[in-house]
Parts: sequence; structure tokens; C-alpha cells
Amino acid sequence: MTSIKIIDGGVTAPQGYSAWGLRAGIKPGKTNRDMAMIRTGQKAAVAGVFTKNLVKAAPVKWDKGIVNAGKKAGAVVVNTGFANACTGEQGDRDCRASAELTASLLGLDADEVLLGSTGVIGGRLPMDKIEAGIRALVPELKDTPEAAALAAEAIMTTDTRPKQYALEFDLGGKTCRMGGMCKGSGMIHPNLGTMLCYITTDAAVDKATLQETLAAVADDTFNMISVDGDTSTNDTVLLLANGMAGNGPLTDQDAAVFRAALFEMLKYLSMRIAEDGEGATKLFEATVCHAADRSSARTLAKSVITSSLTKAAIYGRDANWGRILCAMGYSGANFDPDKVDIIFESANGRMTIVENGVAADYSEETAKLILSADKVTALIDVHDGQASATAWGCDLTHEYVSINADYRS
Repeated sequence: MTSIKIIDGGVTAPQGYSAWGLRAGIKPGKTNRDMAMIRTGQKAAVAGVFTKNLVKAAPVKWDKGIVNAGKKAGAVVVNTGFANACTGEQGDRDCRASAELTASLLGLDADEVLLGSTGVIGGRLPMDKIEAGIRALVPELKDTPEAAALAAEAIMTTDTRPKQYALEFDLGGKTCRMGGMCKGSGMIHPNLGTMLCYITTDAAVDKATLQETLAAVADDTFNMISVDGDTSTNDTVLLLANGMAGNGPLTDQDAAVFRAALFEMLKYLSMRIAEDGEGATKLFEATVCHAADRSSARTLAKSVITSSLTKAAIYGRDANWGRILCAMGYSGANFDPDKVDIIFESANGRMTIVENGVAADYSEETAKLILSADKVTALIDVHDGQASATAWGCDLTHEYVSINADYRS
């Protein structure tokens, strides 16, 4: 399979894409950039996966309509500060007004403009600020790495750092690129999406393949992360493919390369979200191997990284392996507890702490050292089959409560 190369940049790395991020002043008293725009000069096929929360924000409904209709897209506009969720028919009207203004400035139809919002639920968008932001963004759009970085910064809320990535790969002898940016730190427990994520590529991929590939890869990446067990009203992942790389129809090998590139992209961004969980000090990874089937492996791995008690133990550098077995036991997946082995691993070392369901002979001091690293992995072998799965989360700290106790203020 053709190799996948990491390159500098974000959403502007592929041909034909420009972006920008700026402060529109959506929430008074703040200083952060709060609006971003992505533009593709050649209209792009678009795929999307979205929150399964029954309470869906207006921009989620707007974007789903465009994706489900098979429309091509020419731009994406994103605001932070207010989620435009639980805003009734006015929220829908505000979406349409935003899309219509963007379309008029870029020479598009309104249903070729995708929208994203994140922030406080229940508050109406300040449309005067939104419209002024759109008008200010359009003339600033550039295809530079700096522009991509500004856009990635402008979609952050409680994130502590921007999250972007870019890759290069070959399809049918043509060099293709893929760029991405996402935001997410709290209210992270996705079901077919995670907070906000935007992927651009200049590969030519038909709509059906694009949608099928995104749904499958998101299930193994974004759907395997959790920060706090809350699935947002706004979770959205959009993938745009404008075809400017000039590759032909995908062969089976090309399709495998594209899927591998997208997996690399979404896995990287998923891990960045998990490690930047609100108040987190470390990335917590759980890999379950030799499970009876894929579903069991996924269920067990995610149960471990979502356990509040386990997350607190990871924060405290406490090798309390009983909490891991406990989380596995209530997950709903079937396994034999008497066969389970658990290993803790990090940059500081590797140690078996459970063998055949009981405590191994290990040093608490060494275990604390291993758990002190920025990334900690629990390797869990259930000795019941050939399936495996990995989930990503973070530790649970005092700071998480502090952040969310006064989020609206």
C-alpha cells in the first residue's frame, strides 16, 4: 500500500482550499478568535456524520439536509460562543440567513454553505456579530498554513490548544493531500461525530464512497473517545473532497489507501481531543485484545476509559486495577474475569499488574512512575478470541469541575 506522509499544515494543505479565523465579538468580554471560514474554489463532494443526541442544534439539521441531499459544498462557516441549539424556528432562520449571506459574497447557493456552531446551549446567535464576521472573513481567505492555523484556533472553546493535521498520499499515480482541524475538550462522548471536525481533501472520491468511508472510520476513531460521557447537541464531522488532485475513479487499492489516510487523520485528531479533555493532565488509552468479537472489544475498551473511578485513579497515579476490572464487568460485554491480564505501559516503563484475574507481583512505586507519564496505556488481554479495539480518554481532575461549574460565565 502506498505510504502516507505527514506534512505541515491543516485544512489549506490540499489544493483549492483557503481559510481564515478572526474575532467577531460573539461573546462580550472575551478576546478569543470566534469565527472561521473554509472555502473551496472547486465545489466539493461532502460527507458527514452527526450527533445521535435527539436534541440537535440548528446547524446540525442544516448540514444533515445538505449531506443527505447529495449537494456539493463551496464553503464552511463556524462560530463559537453559542451553539444555536434549542433555539426553535428562529435558530433555523439564523442558519439560513448566515448561509445566504455567505453564498451571496462567494457566488454560491445557500445550500452549498455548511455551518457549525459550538458554545452555550439555548442562546440565540447575535446575528449582527455573525453577519459582520462573515463579511470580514471573506476578503481575508488565504491558502496558507498560517490561515489554516488561525481557522483551527477560531473554533476552540475550552480547548487549551488548536488541533490540526495534514497528510499526503497517492491515488492512481496522482499526489493527493488531506487536511483537518477539530475542536473538542468537554461534552465529549461521541456517537458518529465529535464536537466539530472539518476534513478537506483534493482527492476525487464519489459521494457514496466518501460517506461510507467516513462513517466506518469515525466509528473506529471518534466513537472510541470520551472525556465526560456527555454526547453534545452539536457533534459534527464533515469531509469535503474537491477532486483537484485529478485522480481517476478509485480502484480497490486506491479506496484502501484513502481509507487508511482518513483513519490516520481521524485517529490523530481523536487522540488530541482526548488528551485535551477539560482539566486533563494525561491521555489514557485502553486496548483490549483477544476478545470474542469486535463489539465486545469495543465495549470493554470504552467502558474502561469512561469509568470515573478509573479516570480518577489515573490522575492520582494509583494502580487501582480493581476499578478496571469492575468497569469491564458492568460493561455488558461477556468475558471470563479469571482469564484477564492487565499491563500498564507508558514512556516510563511497562508492568504487568494482573495475571489471570488476580494481582501480579508488582512494585507500587514503579507503577506510580509509569502512571506519571503524559500518556498511559492499559493493555487488557481477555484470552477469548481474536478481536481487538482501542479507546482513548483522559484522567478526571479537580479542574474539570472548576471549568464546568462556571462554564456560562
